[in-house]
Amino acid sequence: MARTRGEPVYLERGSKRVFACSLRWPGWCRSGRSEEAALDALAHYAGRYSAVARLAGLEFPSGEVTFEVTEVVPGSRTTDFGAPDSVAQSDLRPATAAEVTRQVALLEASWALFGEVVARTPDELRKGPRGGGRDRDKMHDHVLGAEAAYARKIGVRHRQPSLVDVPAVTALRTDIVAALRVPWTGDPLRPKEWPPAYALRRLAWHVLDHAWEMEDRAQ
Repeated sequence: MARTRGEPVYLERGSKRVFACSLRWPGWCRSGRSEEAALDALAHYAGRYSAVARLAGLEFPSGEVTFEVTEVVPGSRTTDFGAPDSVAQSDLRPATAAEVTRQVALLEASWALFGEVVARTPDELRKGPRGGGRDRDKMHDHVLGAEAAYARKIGVRHRQPSLVDVPAVTALRTDIVAALRVPWTGDPLRPKEWPPAYALRRLAWHVLDHAWEMEDRAQ
């Protein structure tokens, strides 16, 4: 592997796709057809992710990005479909209160960035080569639907809010943050559900993945 030191990441290896996900910077997670391609994609998005760190008031590494692969986990059909789906062993370890606070701040910054992108994006977006792809409002609605579904994995139950119902969106996200601020022992917040470290990373990834897609397709 070309990159052996630097930012800790784990690889999620499916049969057709590999995800490389940062452990310190939730939402900084990209995929490729091979391990090296996934790491290259992750490095390529470092500049875009730095905007999230800046909104969270954190200093993001500058200069050439290098990675340390700390573990490789098996993927699933969801991995091959295009979403990270596997819990890493590091997600099952306790985290300090300071690290929990830092990770939650990055999730909140991901929401803030998404809101900024939505505000400056036209409703109609450039279609894919076969005419596919959601326009802005449908993508926004999809993100909120996923958040309501993901929230149930940590014991937060809300109906999917309308994208124009700001109080309902705020209530959902406030309860998600409250659930994630509990001490991270490494155990799921609900039996057989997601540990908080994984839940937070999956939430941040989904928000940023669509924020970046929106930006790319608005051009």
